[in-house]
Amino acid sequence: MDGTSLTPEQEKLNALKKVLPEVFAEGKVDWEKLKATLGEDINFSNERYVLNWAGKGEAFKVLQAPTTKTLIPAKDESVNFDDTEHIFIEGENLEVLKVLQKSYFGKVKMIYIDPPYNTGNDSFIYPDKFSETKDEYEKRVGDKDEEGYMTKDGMFKKNSKENGQYHSNWLNMMMPRLYLAKNLLKQDGVIFISIDDNEVHNLRLMMNEIFGEENFIANLIWEKRYGRSNDAKLMSTVTEHLLLFRKNESLSTLREARTEKSNKDYSNPDNDPRGEWTSVSFVSQRTRDERPNLGYSITNPHTGKSFTHPTNSWKYNETKFLDMLADNRFYWGKNNDQDFPRIKRFLSELPDGMVPVNLWKHSDTGTTDEGTKEVVELIGKNIFTFPKPIRLIQRMIQMTTSDGDIVLDFFAGSGSMAHAIMDLNKNSLSKRKHICIQLPELCEEKGEAFKKGYKTIADVSKKRIRKATEKIKKEIQTEISVIQEEIKNLQGELPTEETKAEIESLKTKIDKLKNQDLGFKVLKLSDSNFKQWQQITGKDLPDRQAGKKALEEQMKLFVDPVAKNATTENMVYELLLKSGKDLNSTIEAKDGFYAINETELVLILEKANQEIIDAVIANKPQKVIALDKLFKGNDQLKTNASLQMKDAGIEFKTI
Repeated sequence: MDGTSLTPEQEKLNALKKVLPEVFAEGKVDWEKLKATLGEDINFSNERYVLNWAGKGEAFKVLQAPTTKTLIPAKDESVNFDDTEHIFIEGENLEVLKVLQKSYFGKVKMIYIDPPYNTGNDSFIYPDKFSETKDEYEKRVGDKDEEGYMTKDGMFKKNSKENGQYHSNWLNMMMPRLYLAKNLLKQDGVIFISIDDNEVHNLRLMMNEIFGEENFIANLIWEKRYGRSNDAKLMSTVTEHLLLFRKNESLSTLREARTEKSNKDYSNPDNDPRGEWTSVSFVSQRTRDERPNLGYSITNPHTGKSFTHPTNSWKYNETKFLDMLADNRFYWGKNNDQDFPRIKRFLSELPDGMVPVNLWKHSDTGTTDEGTKEVVELIGKNIFTFPKPIRLIQRMIQMTTSDGDIVLDFFAGSGSMAHAIMDLNKNSLSKRKHICIQLPELCEEKGEAFKKGYKTIADVSKKRIRKATEKIKKEIQTEISVIQEEIKNLQGELPTEETKAEIESLKTKIDKLKNQDLGFKVLKLSDSNFKQWQQITGKDLPDRQAGKKALEEQMKLFVDPVAKNATTENMVYELLLKSGKDLNSTIEAKDGFYAINETELVLILEKANQEIIDAVIANKPQKVIALDKLFKGNDQLKTNASLQMKDAGIEFKTI
């Protein structure tokens, strides 16, 4: 508040900051970043406060390049595909995040990722050429095996510290993914990122650019182990960082659930009708010289003794003191003879939950050893190194999400997020949903995972999730048996209103346990089911005749736009995604068409006649998409369909 009115310029700047916080640095518009964000004249200079690195401008081009990829269902690798709302996507996460933009824009409540830490031993995909075509890229990183998987040497490059662009390569890998991830967050959404000391400084600066430094919440310190390692040369590391950012100021408070440990200091020794309380000092940290109006004399009502604090002031003014005194808000010591009173803080009057702290002890959130034991219990030893414990992930989820929210992890690893969500849902009787994305990275042939039949890390993830569902299912069955026995005992007692209410409550709990979602849909990143127009460039046109021939060949391809290996089911999922519908949309196969979410969208993909058109119109959808080739040789049917749809207020489109 400076007493001046808001100028039109400042109003516009405030509006721009809400939409594009990443283009502000030190409170001012960074014009080069604004141009880069909008995709034009990308050229960063160095004489300003900004995190800059080799390839940053080109990485923006990678971010802005659209994808033609899609996701196809893999029902044979899924569990309860048709009914589950949990999703596992196998594919390169940058491309997958692009595919999800339209369907999940602004729908995800929390993101957690555990990316490569850039220790000097990490191998990951990072681009070093940005101008090449997809074909050129695949040739360069190709080296596919006989089953079509990209080999380790071809797809991943080790980012050793001897590399001249060691930090830049990591930042180029992370930046586009984080921009895309931000788009998927709800307005009050948050993102957690695990990282160690190697890149935490760069990650913090990059996140300030992407999310805006005003949206930084905390650098949480997680105690990942409680014993030192004597193998370390200089310092044994027992902690990791967990950066927490919000999407914007829509999230204004955070709370954690109270625990027995946090409530242990509350009691009610004086039988106060307001319940259990603890006490805090009434003495301020300010001195009497600093706050002379708070240095008044107070009287102990039990002893009649009056006094002032010799050096400090009180927390509140005298009027408030007298109001609190009249309301029995002070504790004067066990024998009521204490000179300096303490304020009674009642448990019943506290806001829901506690303000979180930025130090997460191993006793509350587990350790890497605990995470390893969880994986070993499900799929065996030496399959996956250093997985995060589910207690750590559950603390993040509980602190930032509610029942029904979507949580995303696009470095899924061993599948800890999926396990954590399903276990938490069981314990809290909730229905949070996960989307986990994992690259089908080949396992090392000499490693234990490969020896035990796991071709890729994605295979490890899926196996762990399957085993976790089996484990949780058994735990639910055991819990239901215990509750049924409890109901039986209660039914043998006098049928009081209290007993009846408790029985109904236990029956409701059984229903919620029985309805837990213990499945997951598997989908895989794939090429489009529709032929893509290839832009004819100068190098394709050695002469006029060759250019004409190339264009004719392209036109022939689009007589039928459907790709050679496309299936109807895969086309349904692609059109569903590209129409902005999520992967848990209902798909109903009717006679001649597919209805998505009942009346939101209809797809006509196999045949078209007047009977089908009439049935579609009778279904009263909002939008209809049909393959144009289905009307080949029958322009009248297409024209009539278009007119009938228009008259019915239905959007009609052919492809």
